[in-house]
Amino acid sequence: MDDAARSTPDDEHELEVKIREHRKFSLAEAIGRLGGGDLMKGASPVTAKRQAELIIEDYLERHLRDAEGALEVVLLRRVAASQVLLETGFDEPLVALGRYCRQLLEGPTRLSEFVRLVDTQWGRMYLERPRFEVPDRPAADDDPYTRESVRAQLEDLLATLTGDAAK
Repeated sequence: MDDAARSTPDDEHELEVKIREHRKFSLAEAIGRLGGGDLMKGASPVTAKRQAELIIEDYLERHLRDAEGALEVVLLRRVAASQVLLETGFDEPLVALGRYCRQLLEGPTRLSEFVRLVDTQWGRMYLERPRFEVPDRPAADDDPYTRESVRAQLEDLLATLTGDAAK
């Protein structure tokens, strides 16, 4: 047998101590010393809130008819930051999405403010001046997001959500 095969636990401990002398201590090092492989066993490194956001984002990408993309961005951001998601719990993100859409549709002022946010996002995305709707005036022909068009998109989304829930 050679010398490497005859190492004792004391030799291994001594070698480990020498190696650690030259290492900078960090949180990762501490976790590793504690047997970090078992520390997160069975747990996801992605938070429950982020998992809920990803489920909502995926659903919106598949079911929201939004060629311009601004409505999806704003809706996802607003639902993720809403109290509705917290109240519903992160384990039912599509229920939270449905409740948030209903809240927007039930309040005309709320819907108008939401459409304004969508218009602003559209302007940022396309580096153009947003096309805000003016009350008591017809919407511009080239306005991609009007109160009525957003209302229709939210109603369609809500219909798919309730249809999916019924399955």
